Amino acid sequence: MTSLSEWNMEPTRPGRIKRPWAVAAAGLTAAHHGFELASGIGLVLQPELSLAGSSALWGIQIPAWVLLAARGSRRHDGLLAALAGSALAGSLVHYFLWPWRRGRLGLPVLTEAEGLPTSALGAYNVILQGWAVVSVLSLLTEVPKGRRRWALVGFSGLPVLYLSARHHFTWISNEAVVRPAWWNRAISRNTDPADG
Repeated sequence: MTSLSEWNMEPTRPGRIKRPWAVAAAGLTAAHHGFELASGIGLVLQPELSLAGSSALWGIQIPAWVLLAARGSRRHDGLLAALAGSALAGSLVHYFLWPWRRGRLGLPVLTEAEGLPTSALGAYNVILQGWAVVSVLSLLTEVPKGRRRWALVGFSGLPVLYLSARHHFTWISNEAVVRPAWWNRAISRNTDPADG
């Protein structure tokens, strides 16, 4: 019979979350995606995968991330580091796309984003800032130093996320004209973020 030490797992009490910052990073990834979907921006990777495909992707990936983080097995250090790196890149890409200013705590605050009304930007900024912070905390406190380099694998996707987000905004601008009842109506009146 295989022992816990052979699987490199530590015994845990039922219900104890081993890597709470990683669980929070997964949760804020879901919050970001849900906020954008509810705001009529669409789901991340929806132009490439369709709504059903992107829903399936995130509906499998995020719960699996939560499960791995909650269990906390050391054999998943590299994967959890890569996911944290990807989450950090996902939050930061917004600050490359949209105008921002420095907030009271020194953190960047978006002043405009994705056609969202000004009233929605406060909540959106909290989600993005929290997403970045918990991703970094997960890496620094829950991943051993020797495994943190795997975060670079996830973070290296930033240029792809940037291009995907630009494509998404172009796609949604077209969709908002064709099907305005579903999409955020402000989108059809906005221009590409790189235009100004």
